[in-house]
Amino acid sequence: MALRMAALGLLLLVAACAKIYRNHGYVPDDVELAKVQVGVDTRETVTEKIGRPSAQGLLNDLGWFYVQSRFEHYGPQEPTEVERQVVAINFTESGKVANIGRYGLEDGRVIELSRRVTESNIRGVSFIGQLLGNVGRLNASDLVRN
Repeated sequence: MALRMAALGLLLLVAACAKIYRNHGYVPDDVELAKVQVGVDTRETVTEKIGRPSAQGLLNDLGWFYVQSRFEHYGPQEPTEVERQVVAINFTESGKVANIGRYGLEDGRVIELSRRVTESNIRGVSFIGQLLGNVGRLNASDLVRN
């Protein structure tokens, strides 16, 4: 009985340390992308052929991005991204497909999409410099009420 419990415990320990993979997102394969023709298709026809993207251009909507990632979980460690594919479809101002690109994790870099840091409008002047800059501007009459 004790041997069975030990074997079961060892089996559970080994199973807990097995790698687990999770997939996120969608990227059309080469067969689906071959249906999209540069200079001919529009946003509407691309939507019909391969579907809507998971991300779009932020400022001018001239690009659609299909993103798929594969993450590896191993025990209690933080998940790591082991594979990423990005298909970028760029459009002209008139809405026609201009370019189709496929990128992998090795091509990627971190791009900051938004910042939530308030920056000072005054450049080149420190906080202490601002305080000391006001010293000569005060008059005693400004401090006394009539």
